Amino acid sequence: VQLQASGGGLVQAGGSVRVSCAASGTFNAYTIAWFRQAPGKEREFVAAITRNGGTTYYAASVKGRFTVSRDNVKQTTYLQMNSLEPEDTAVYYCALDRRQSWGMNDYSVASFYTYWGQGTQVTVSS
Repeated sequence: VQLQASGGGLVQAGGSVRVSCAASGTFNAYTIAWFRQAPGKEREFVAAITRNGGTTYYAASVKGRFTVSRDNVKQTTYLQMNSLEPEDTAVYYCALDRRQSWGMNDYSVASFYTYWGQGTQVTVSS
């Protein structure tokens, strides 16, 4: 599976940005998640979406501000980020896995995902 991330950049606090991740392969077979890693910090879960897009999960820190979606025809996942805060500054990664069975708490576990994008930088200025 090849993943190509795009979007991100520099944005002011309170602003919005969208990052995308295009994938090869049988896209609708994959559960998708977004993680982020800020300098000096561990990688953390941001959001996840099930194979058919019917269910989404969010970290408490982004719920209500971020929206994860997927287009199985375009084979692309999106993370729309609104009301951005300086604390959202990080490299954002998409991650995919074909695992069939997921517990509710599994989506946030980075080690459960096999395929990772190269990451895209989002910097929020105050």
